[in-house]
Amino acid sequence: VQLQASGGGLVQTGGFLGLSCVNSGTIARINRMGWYRQTPGKERELVARINSDRSTNYADFVKGRFTISGDSAQNTVYLQMSSLRSEATAVYYCYLNTCATRENYWGQGTLVTVSS
Repeated sequence: VQLQASGGGLVQTGGFLGLSCVNSGTIARINRMGWYRQTPGKERELVARINSDRSTNYADFVKGRFTISGDSAQNTVYLQMSSLRSEATAVYYCYLNTCATRENYWGQGTLVTVSS
């Protein structure tokens, strides 16, 4: 599994940003893919995830503003973020959880900065 995240950057409060994550490695079956985020001094927290049955889960702080989608055939996951607030500033990590071992694999992280 080799996850490559992209799409981070600087955006103004209230703006929109989209993140992408592609797995270029080989994997038999994916249990879920998703996004976590982390700010300095804080633990990594779940933002959103998409499961193998295409159901989705969102953290309460992003419901209605962020949308996760994925393409299991291409091992990709996307995160569309709208109405961004300054507290969304963080490093966003994509992850992939496997069916075989339930192990999480992580991408390198992409920085999102929301300026007020």
